[in-house]
Amino acid sequence: MGINDRDYYRQSLPRGGFGHFSTWSVTTWLIIINVLIFFIDAMLKRSDAVGFDMGPLQRWGYFSATKAVFGLQIWRFITFQFLHASIGHLLGNMIGMFLFGPIVEAQFGSRRFLAFYLMCGLAGAVCYLLLAASHVLMTTPETPMVGASAGIFGLLVAAALIAPHVEVFYYLFPVTIGMLAVLGMLMAAYAVVATGPNAGGEAGHLGGGILGFALMKNQHWLNFATRGRAYSRSARQRRHRRIFQKDWSKDFNR
Repeated sequence: MGINDRDYYRQSLPRGGFGHFSTWSVTTWLIIINVLIFFIDAMLKRSDAVGFDMGPLQRWGYFSATKAVFGLQIWRFITFQFLHASIGHLLGNMIGMFLFGPIVEAQFGSRRFLAFYLMCGLAGAVCYLLLAASHVLMTTPETPMVGASAGIFGLLVAAALIAPHVEVFYYLFPVTIGMLAVLGMLMAAYAVVATGPNAGGEAGHLGGGILGFALMKNQHWLNFATRGRAYSRSARQRRHRRIFQKDWSKDFNR
Protein backbone atom coordinates (compact mmCIF):
# COMPACT_ATOMS: atom_id res chain seq x y z
CA MET A 1 0.00 0.00 0.00
CA GLY A 2 1.46 3.36 -1.02
CA ILE A 3 1.42 6.39 1.25
CA ASN A 4 -1.31 8.06 -0.84
CA ASP A 5 -3.63 5.13 -0.07
CA ARG A 6 -3.35 5.43 3.67
CA ASP A 7 -6.30 6.98 5.54
CA TYR A 8 -4.22 9.41 7.56
CA TYR A 9 -2.56 10.74 4.41
CA ARG A 10 -5.87 11.31 2.62
CA GLN A 11 -7.18 13.18 5.66
CA SER A 12 -4.17 15.46 5.92
CA LEU A 13 -3.58 16.41 2.27
CA PRO A 14 -6.62 17.32 0.15
CA ARG A 15 -6.80 17.34 -3.61
CA GLY A 16 -6.63 20.72 -5.30
CA GLY A 17 -6.70 22.78 -2.11
CA PHE A 18 -4.77 22.82 1.15
CA GLY A 19 -1.32 21.35 0.60
CA HIS A 20 -1.85 21.20 -3.17
CA PHE A 21 1.37 21.23 -5.23
CA SER A 22 0.92 23.52 -8.24
CA THR A 23 3.73 23.57 -10.81
CA TRP A 24 3.81 27.32 -11.36
CA SER A 25 2.92 28.58 -7.89
CA VAL A 26 5.29 30.74 -5.88
CA THR A 27 5.03 28.17 -3.08
CA THR A 28 6.38 25.45 -5.37
CA TRP A 29 9.26 27.56 -6.56
CA LEU A 30 10.20 28.61 -3.04
CA ILE A 31 10.43 24.94 -2.08
CA ILE A 32 12.52 24.15 -5.17
CA ILE A 33 14.89 27.07 -4.54
CA ASN A 34 15.39 26.15 -0.88
CA VAL A 35 16.11 22.51 -1.72
CA LEU A 36 18.50 23.38 -4.56
CA ILE A 37 20.44 25.86 -2.44
CA PHE A 38 20.82 23.32 0.36
CA PHE A 39 22.22 20.57 -1.86
CA ILE A 40 24.40 22.90 -3.95
CA ASP A 41 25.91 24.32 -0.76
CA ALA A 42 26.50 20.81 0.57
CA MET A 43 28.35 19.84 -2.62
CA LEU A 44 30.42 23.03 -2.57
CA LYS A 45 31.29 22.42 1.08
CA ARG A 46 32.62 18.94 0.25
CA SER A 47 34.94 20.42 -2.37
CA ASP A 48 36.02 23.29 -0.12
CA ALA A 49 39.66 22.66 0.76
CA VAL A 50 39.63 25.10 3.67
CA GLY A 51 37.31 22.91 5.74
CA PHE A 52 34.82 25.44 7.12
CA ASP A 53 31.90 24.27 9.27
CA MET A 54 29.54 26.05 6.86
CA GLY A 55 29.27 25.77 3.12
CA PRO A 56 30.25 28.82 1.03
CA LEU A 57 26.63 29.86 0.43
CA GLN A 58 25.88 29.74 4.15
CA ARG A 59 29.01 31.75 4.93
CA TRP A 60 27.95 34.38 2.41
CA GLY A 61 24.28 34.49 3.39
CA TYR A 62 23.72 33.66 7.07
CA PHE A 63 22.31 36.35 9.35
CA SER A 64 24.03 37.78 12.41
CA ALA A 65 24.10 41.21 14.02
CA THR A 66 27.82 41.48 13.36
CA LYS A 67 27.53 40.78 9.65
CA ALA A 68 24.12 42.21 8.70
CA VAL A 69 23.96 45.28 10.94
CA PHE A 70 27.46 46.29 12.03
CA GLY A 71 28.98 45.10 8.76
CA LEU A 72 26.16 46.68 6.68
CA GLN A 73 25.68 43.44 4.72
CA ILE A 74 21.96 44.04 4.45
CA TRP A 75 21.36 41.28 1.89
CA ARG A 76 21.60 38.83 4.78
CA PHE A 77 18.13 39.89 5.98
CA ILE A 78 16.83 38.02 2.92
CA THR A 79 19.46 35.38 2.10
CA PHE A 80 19.38 33.65 5.49
CA GLN A 81 15.78 32.66 4.76
CA PHE A 82 16.95 30.31 1.99
CA LEU A 83 19.68 28.54 3.99
CA HIS A 84 19.34 25.53 6.31
CA ALA A 85 21.66 23.90 8.82
CA SER A 86 20.66 20.26 8.21
CA ILE A 87 18.42 18.03 6.14
CA GLY A 88 15.98 17.78 9.06
CA HIS A 89 15.87 21.56 9.35
CA LEU A 90 15.14 21.84 5.64
CA LEU A 91 12.53 19.07 5.63
CA GLY A 92 10.56 20.52 8.55
CA ASN A 93 10.39 23.97 6.98
CA MET A 94 9.48 22.70 3.52
CA ILE A 95 6.65 20.59 4.93
CA GLY A 96 5.31 23.75 6.56
CA MET A 97 5.67 25.61 3.27
CA PHE A 98 3.86 22.81 1.40
CA LEU A 99 0.95 22.71 3.86
CA PHE A 100 0.38 26.39 4.59
CA GLY A 101 1.81 28.18 1.55
CA PRO A 102 -0.94 27.33 -0.99
CA ILE A 103 -3.79 28.61 1.15
CA VAL A 104 -2.02 31.91 1.88
CA GLU A 105 -0.96 32.29 -1.76
CA ALA A 106 -4.59 31.81 -2.80
CA GLN A 107 -5.52 34.62 -0.44
CA PHE A 108 -2.95 37.15 -1.65
CA GLY A 109 -2.00 36.18 -5.20
CA SER A 110 1.56 35.41 -6.24
CA ARG A 111 3.20 38.82 -5.91
CA ARG A 112 1.66 39.81 -2.60
CA PHE A 113 2.23 36.30 -1.27
CA LEU A 114 5.95 36.50 -2.04
CA ALA A 115 6.13 39.92 -0.37
CA PHE A 116 4.22 38.54 2.64
CA TYR A 117 6.55 35.57 3.00
CA LEU A 118 9.81 37.52 2.69
CA MET A 119 8.59 40.27 5.00
CA CYS A 120 7.70 37.72 7.68
CA GLY A 121 11.18 36.24 7.38
CA LEU A 122 12.72 39.68 7.64
CA ALA A 123 10.54 40.40 10.69
CA GLY A 124 12.03 37.29 12.30
CA ALA A 125 15.52 38.76 11.97
CA VAL A 126 14.35 42.15 13.31
CA CYS A 127 12.62 40.51 16.29
CA TYR A 128 15.82 38.57 17.00
CA LEU A 129 17.81 41.83 17.01
CA LEU A 130 15.32 43.66 19.22
CA LEU A 131 15.12 40.89 21.81
CA ALA A 132 18.90 40.58 21.87
CA ALA A 133 19.37 44.35 22.24
CA SER A 134 16.88 44.43 25.14
CA HIS A 135 18.68 41.45 26.78
CA VAL A 136 15.52 39.36 26.77
CA LEU A 137 17.38 36.99 24.45
CA MET A 138 20.78 35.88 25.69
CA THR A 139 23.00 35.66 22.61
CA THR A 140 26.07 37.22 21.02
CA PRO A 141 26.25 39.48 17.95
CA GLU A 142 28.29 36.82 16.11
CA THR A 143 25.69 34.05 16.52
CA PRO A 144 24.58 32.92 13.04
CA MET A 145 20.94 32.37 12.14
CA VAL A 146 19.63 30.51 9.09
CA GLY A 147 16.32 29.01 8.03
CA ALA A 148 12.92 29.70 6.52
CA SER A 149 11.02 29.15 9.75
CA ALA A 150 10.25 32.82 10.48
CA GLY A 151 8.47 33.04 7.14
CA ILE A 152 6.83 29.66 7.75
CA PHE A 153 5.45 30.91 11.08
CA GLY A 154 3.99 33.87 9.23
CA LEU A 155 2.29 31.41 6.86
CA LEU A 156 1.06 29.31 9.78
CA VAL A 157 -0.55 32.28 11.51
CA ALA A 158 -2.12 33.48 8.26
CA ALA A 159 -3.47 30.01 7.46
CA ALA A 160 -4.86 29.81 11.00
CA LEU A 161 -6.86 32.99 10.38
CA ILE A 162 -8.13 31.70 7.03
CA ALA A 163 -8.88 28.07 7.91
CA PRO A 164 -8.62 27.69 11.71
CA HIS A 165 -10.60 24.44 12.00
CA VAL A 166 -8.75 22.40 9.38
CA GLU A 167 -6.79 19.55 10.97
CA VAL A 168 -3.18 18.60 10.35
CA PHE A 169 -1.05 15.96 12.04
CA TYR A 170 1.53 17.27 14.50
CA TYR A 171 3.81 14.26 14.89
CA LEU A 172 1.15 11.57 15.53
CA PHE A 173 -1.63 13.80 16.86
CA PRO A 174 -4.35 15.59 14.87
CA VAL A 175 -4.60 19.28 15.70
CA THR A 176 -6.38 22.21 14.08
CA ILE A 177 -4.31 24.85 12.34
CA GLY A 178 -5.63 27.45 14.75
CA MET A 179 -4.50 25.45 17.76
CA LEU A 180 -1.15 24.69 16.12
CA ALA A 181 -0.53 28.40 15.55
CA VAL A 182 -1.39 29.28 19.17
CA LEU A 183 0.77 26.47 20.56
CA GLY A 184 3.63 27.35 18.25
CA MET A 185 3.67 30.99 19.28
CA LEU A 186 3.37 30.17 22.98
CA MET A 187 6.20 27.64 22.77
CA ALA A 188 8.36 30.18 20.93
CA ALA A 189 7.71 32.85 23.56
CA TYR A 190 8.50 30.42 26.39
CA ALA A 191 11.75 29.30 24.74
CA VAL A 192 12.89 32.92 24.39
CA VAL A 193 12.03 33.90 27.98
CA ALA A 194 13.44 30.68 29.45
CA THR A 195 16.51 30.81 27.17
CA GLY A 196 15.66 27.35 25.93
CA PRO A 197 17.22 25.42 23.05
CA ASN A 198 17.27 27.41 19.82
CA ALA A 199 16.05 30.54 21.60
CA GLY A 200 17.40 32.70 18.77
CA GLY A 201 15.43 30.74 16.20
CA GLU A 202 12.32 30.93 18.38
CA ALA A 203 12.73 34.71 18.51
CA GLY A 204 12.60 34.62 14.71
CA HIS A 205 9.42 32.52 14.89
CA LEU A 206 7.80 35.15 17.09
CA GLY A 207 8.68 37.96 14.71
CA GLY A 208 7.40 36.08 11.67
CA GLY A 209 4.15 35.11 13.38
CA ILE A 210 3.48 38.60 14.74
CA LEU A 211 3.98 40.26 11.36
CA GLY A 212 1.95 37.53 9.67
CA PHE A 213 -0.97 38.38 11.98
CA ALA A 214 -0.53 42.12 11.37
CA LEU A 215 -0.47 41.69 7.59
CA MET A 216 -3.59 39.54 7.64
CA LYS A 217 -5.38 42.30 9.54
CA ASN A 218 -4.00 45.01 7.25
CA GLN A 219 -3.76 43.35 3.85
CA HIS A 220 -3.57 46.68 2.04
CA TRP A 221 0.01 46.98 3.35
CA LEU A 222 0.97 44.50 0.62
CA ASN A 223 -0.54 46.45 -2.25
CA PHE A 224 2.91 47.81 -3.17
CA ALA A 225 3.72 44.36 -4.55
CA THR A 226 1.05 44.41 -7.25
CA ARG A 227 2.32 45.31 -10.76
CA GLY A 228 2.69 49.03 -10.03
CA ARG A 229 -1.05 49.63 -9.83
CA ALA A 230 -3.50 49.90 -6.98
CA TYR A 231 -5.06 46.61 -6.00
CA SER A 232 -8.75 47.27 -6.72
CA ARG A 233 -11.27 47.03 -3.93
CA SER A 234 -13.50 44.77 -6.02
CA ALA A 235 -10.62 42.35 -6.63
CA ARG A 236 -9.86 42.23 -2.93
CA GLN A 237 -13.49 41.61 -2.11
CA ARG A 238 -13.77 38.80 -4.66
CA ARG A 239 -10.64 37.10 -3.37
CA HIS A 240 -11.77 37.59 0.22
CA ARG A 241 -15.14 35.95 -0.49
CA ARG A 242 -13.55 33.07 -2.39
CA ILE A 243 -11.11 32.23 0.39
CA PHE A 244 -13.17 32.87 3.50
CA GLN A 245 -16.42 31.38 2.23
CA LYS A 246 -14.74 28.15 1.08
CA ASP A 247 -15.31 25.21 3.43
CA TRP A 248 -11.67 24.16 3.77
CA SER A 249 -12.48 21.39 6.24
CA LYS A 250 -14.56 19.51 3.65
CA ASP A 251 -11.87 19.90 1.01
CA PHE A 252 -9.23 18.83 3.52
CA ASN A 253 -10.96 15.63 4.54
CA ARG A 254 -12.17 14.67 1.08
